[in-house]
Amino acid sequence: MPRSHPWRESLHNEVHARPPERLQAPMALSHLALLTPPGEVAEAARDQLRALLRARHLPEPAEGAGHLSVDLGGGLHLRWEQHTEFQTWTFRRALDAGSDDFEAMPLARVPQDWLAALPGQWLVGLHLMVLPAEDENGPRLVRRALDEDSLVGSSVMEGAGELMTDFRLHADGLARFVLRVGSMNPRRLGRTVQRIVEIETYRMMALLGLPAAREVGATLADAERDLARIAGEIRSARREREPELLRELTQLAGRVESLYASTHARFSASAAYFELMQRRIDELHESGLPNLQTLREFMDRRLAPAMQTCAWAARRQQALSERISRTSNLLRTRVEIEAQEASQALLDGMNRRQQLQLQMQSAVEGLSVVAISYYGSGLIGYLAKGASVLGLPVKPELAVALSIPLIALATWLGVRRLHQVIHAGLKP
Repeated sequence: MPRSHPWRESLHNEVHARPPERLQAPMALSHLALLTPPGEVAEAARDQLRALLRARHLPEPAEGAGHLSVDLGGGLHLRWEQHTEFQTWTFRRALDAGSDDFEAMPLARVPQDWLAALPGQWLVGLHLMVLPAEDENGPRLVRRALDEDSLVGSSVMEGAGELMTDFRLHADGLARFVLRVGSMNPRRLGRTVQRIVEIETYRMMALLGLPAAREVGATLADAERDLARIAGEIRSARREREPELLRELTQLAGRVESLYASTHARFSASAAYFELMQRRIDELHESGLPNLQTLREFMDRRLAPAMQTCAWAARRQQALSERISRTSNLLRTRVEIEAQEASQALLDGMNRRQQLQLQMQSAVEGLSVVAISYYGSGLIGYLAKGASVLGLPVKPELAVALSIPLIALATWLGVRRLHQVIHAGLKP
């Protein structure tokens, strides 16, 4: 066989990760989810899991395992899962027929000192009692254990069960769910229970973005006011004020980008968890019960607005960042155009000065030709006078007169030749 990809086996088995358990009614379940960011906290939680297993002489999970399902003895079962941001601990046990008490839940059988030492931040907690539909204690348990004014319920799994909850934290800090099931086989019941647990877990994880959305509101309002002020000043700002405005815009952009970086991941995660929660509700195949909201209706009315707040905060950040970018680009373009105009004016001034220098240079060169001709003709005159004294047939006045145009022409040709040599040397 060809060489396998190093991830081939793990990717193939991913579809079998976290499989649902086979469950039977009556049973009770206690579920906890703790925030355990990757790193030391997550590893410390794994160490706590290993300590629990060692105390009961059970094999430890494989290195890097993402889930574990194990009987702890005494009728208590543990299902542990590692997620990106959190770990879940689900304890369950079978109930005796006729049980109708939320006080004797599986969590009470877990060592309390071990439970208190669990690393991470506790976010999700729920008790779920699963009772047969024919158990007469079911309706009485709902009335006694749940808040009637907040009661939410629906028929689930196409009428195979009824789910009730009040989405309230009770005296022990956990929410309560009651599931009454009829003709559900163990596999289907396991999938149903897993969906209920995931709905509550993903609901709370989705809500983690709400405090951040509320906190950024004031900061965004301040940034929007600063941007409006700067934009107003730009319209009437003088040239010397523009660099300072550009610096303020750059600082404002840095503040907004820092805020975006600190909240974007949280808002994106909240949207993803909300979508997962909605999928799990869809998988329950709900139908309504008289005088009760379904889980879908409850979430649409109570949770959807919170998610819209998170989405609005994310969009507001993005829009503000884009507005700052546009304003910065406009101001930067304006500064660059003005700088180009100033540079062009400087070049024009330099060109005018150069033209003036050339004109002055030409005038000086003309005067130089006259001066050289004057002194050169003077020398010729002295030579002619000397020759006349020696008896040579030379008239000094005539010699001087004839030399002047020759000297002027020679000087002019020499200057012209010098210009040609200099210009040829300056060419690339």
